Amino acid sequence: MYKVIGHPQSRTLRVMWTLEELGAAYTLDPARPGSDAIREVNPTGKIPALIDDGEVLYDSVAICTYLADKHGKLTFTAGTINRARQDSFTQFCVDEMEGALWTAAKNTFIHPEDVRVPTVKEVCRLEFAKALTTLEARLGEGPYVMGQMFTIADIFIGHSFGWAQVAKFTLPESGPLADYLARLRSRSGFLAAMAKLKEVS
Repeated sequence: MYKVIGHPQSRTLRVMWTLEELGAAYTLDPARPGSDAIREVNPTGKIPALIDDGEVLYDSVAICTYLADKHGKLTFTAGTINRARQDSFTQFCVDEMEGALWTAAKNTFIHPEDVRVPTVKEVCRLEFAKALTTLEARLGEGPYVMGQMFTIADIFIGHSFGWAQVAKFTLPESGPLADYLARLRSRSGFLAAMAKLKEVS
């Protein structure tokens, strides 16, 4: 059984969503960043971490990619064109969507107050809006970013949508992206992960 360390109100939710979609059993230690529980396995104190048969993995993208590859689900095979395209959506999410969200977060509550640059958050909102325009253009006929197949790229993007909502970034209320987000949030794996989040919040 897998063990996930990290509070779900973070990128840990991506790992949980992935495991729920895979139907894989896991235990959850809802440790906060910098806590003793996470520092025991990751000296940086960053969450999430995954423990699999005594081996520890860090970084939500690496963890989810590992799980998808290991189980042969939620991903295209490495070395294929479709995998490269899938990975490009993952990288797009990390760079263009999450990059804006993370920079805004660092200048809201993460960095010491005396070094924060609050005005940069408006630039982040602009960058995120631009990313949404690009995502809509790339989405195609769907229903997911890779067409008919739901992949971990959708999990990363779906999580970033949720992060944006918490950060009060503007999200579309109608149109292709709103429909796409609704499809993601209706998946049983997402609903199961959210239920576990509520249990520990």
